[in-house]
Amino acid sequence: MKSLIILVIAAAIGYYAYKGITGAGEPTSCKEGFAECMRICRRTTTEAPAAQACQDSCTRDLAACERKGR
Repeated sequence: MKSLIILVIAAAIGYYAYKGITGAGEPTSCKEGFAECMRICRRTTTEAPAAQACQDSCTRDLAACERKGR
């Protein structure tokens, strides 16, 4: 039983250390979100109109994010 408690504590410490080192769970900035959106557009769309629509959506999302002040 004692070793189980130690194992749980070690796992919790490891989890929070991982999050601290990698930055997982932190909100992305507007520019980072825009770059990720554009990357997804380039990978998933093959036709020009669909790619343009996806990129326009990314641009609108960026503008909305910047208005919110993130």
